[in-house]
Amino acid sequence: MKNYNYTFLLSISLVAALGGLLFGYDWVVIGGAKPFYEIYFGISDSPALQGWAMSSALVGCVAGAAVAGKLADTYGRRPLLIAAAVLFSLSAIGTGASETFNIFIVWRIIGGIGIGVASTISPLYIAEIAPQETRGLFVSINQLTVVIGILASTDYKHANHRSYSNWLLSRTDSCFLERTNWMAMDVLGRIFPAVLFFLLMFLIPESPRYLAKKDNQNSAEDTLAKIGGIDYAREELSKIKETFTHESEKTDFKILFDKKAFSILIIGIVLAAFQQWCGINIIFNYAQEIFVSAGYSINDLFMNIVITGSINLVFTLVAMGTVDKLGRKKLMLFGSGALAVIYALLGYFYYTNVTGFPLLLLVLLAIAIYAMSLAPITWVILSEIFPNRIRGVAMSIATFALWIASAILVQTFPIFNNYLGTSGTFWLYGIICALGFLFVFRKLPETKNKSLEEIEELMAADQSKHIQ
Repeated sequence: MKNYNYTFLLSISLVAALGGLLFGYDWVVIGGAKPFYEIYFGISDSPALQGWAMSSALVGCVAGAAVAGKLADTYGRRPLLIAAAVLFSLSAIGTGASETFNIFIVWRIIGGIGIGVASTISPLYIAEIAPQETRGLFVSINQLTVVIGILASTDYKHANHRSYSNWLLSRTDSCFLERTNWMAMDVLGRIFPAVLFFLLMFLIPESPRYLAKKDNQNSAEDTLAKIGGIDYAREELSKIKETFTHESEKTDFKILFDKKAFSILIIGIVLAAFQQWCGINIIFNYAQEIFVSAGYSINDLFMNIVITGSINLVFTLVAMGTVDKLGRKKLMLFGSGALAVIYALLGYFYYTNVTGFPLLLLVLLAIAIYAMSLAPITWVILSEIFPNRIRGVAMSIATFALWIASAILVQTFPIFNNYLGTSGTFWLYGIICALGFLFVFRKLPETKNKSLEEIEELMAADQSKHIQ
C-alpha cells in the first residue's frame, strides 16, 4: 500500500461528509417539532396537512438530486456542496421564522433540495478524492455521519418531548411563546453545523477528476500530490486523462444512452431503488409496535432510540471496517440474502401471532444487517461504478431514483398492509430482497481495490459481454 497522507484525506472527507450529517439531522429532526408546529399552524385535526408537513422535504430531495449531477459536472463538486450548506442554513432559519404554514412548507422544500444535493455530491466527491485501497472506508464516512445526524436528532427530539410536550398540550395559551423557544433551539441546533460546513468547504480542494475533466491538469496534480506524493499524482493523472477526450469534456446526455453506459446506469438505478424497496424503512416504522409486543412500555421511547440508534451506528462502523476487505459484492449479497430470510421469518411470526423477544430480536438483527450492508455499500457502489465523463449526471439520476423509490415505498406501504396484512407485506419485501440478491449476483462485478478508471474499464467490459 502506498504511503498516503491519511490526515489530509480524513480531514477533507469529514468536511464533505458534514453534508451527510445535516442530511440525517434535517431529515428526522422535524418530528420533534410536531406537537408544536401542529398547534401553532392549526393543523392538529388535519391528517393530510400533517403528512404534507412531514413529507414535503421529499419534493425538494427529488428536485435537488435531479439537478445536482449536471450542475456538478458543469461547475464542480465543491460549489454544489457549498450551495447545499447555504440551503441547509436558509431552511433552518426560514422554518423557525415562518408565520404561516405555506411559508413553513416552502422552507422545508428548500431544505429538501439541500438534502438531495448533499446526498448526491458528498459520496461522489469523497470517491473521487480517496485512493482505491481505502475508497470504501472513506465513502462510508458519509453514511456514518448520516447515522450520527439521525441519532442526534432523535435524541434531541426525545428530550423535547419529555420536557415540553405534556406541558405545552395542556397550556395552549403558551403555544406561541413555546413554539418560538423550541424553534430557536432547533435553528441553533441546525444552523451551527450548516455554517461550519459552509466555511470549511472553502478550505478543501476541488475533485482532481473534475479538474482533469476541465483540463486543469496542474491543480489536479497538486491535489493528488498532497494525497500520495508526486509519483502517485502523475500515475493517477495519466489514468484519468485516458478516460477523457475533447468531445467528452462537456457532459452530453446522449452519452448516457450509449449501450455500455446505459447498461451501467440501469445497474445504478436498480441498486438505488433496491436500497429503499428492501423494506428497512418499514422495519423502522414497525419498531415501536414490536418493542411494545416484546413487553416494553409504549412511553419508553428512549429505550427504542438507544437500542435501534446504537445498533445502526455500531454496524455502520462494522461496514466501514469490512467494505475494503470483504468487498462490495459480498456485503451486498449478504445483506439482501439475510434480509430475505429475516422477512420470511417476520411474516411467519406475524401470521402465527408470535410476539415477544423473538420478534424483537429479528427486528434488531434486520437493522444491524442493513446498517453493515445495503445502507452504506450502495452509496459506495454508486459513487464508483459510473464512467468519469458522466459520473456527476449518472450519480444524480441514481440518487433521483433512490428518492423516488423512497416516496413510492412510503405511499404503497399502507395499501400493501391493508390488502396483504402485515405478514404478507413482509413476505413481499422478502421476495424483493431475494430478487435483489439475484440481480447483484448476476450483474455487479467486484470493485474493491480498483481505481475509478479500472472500474470504468471493468464495467464496460462486463456490459459488453451482456450486450453481445
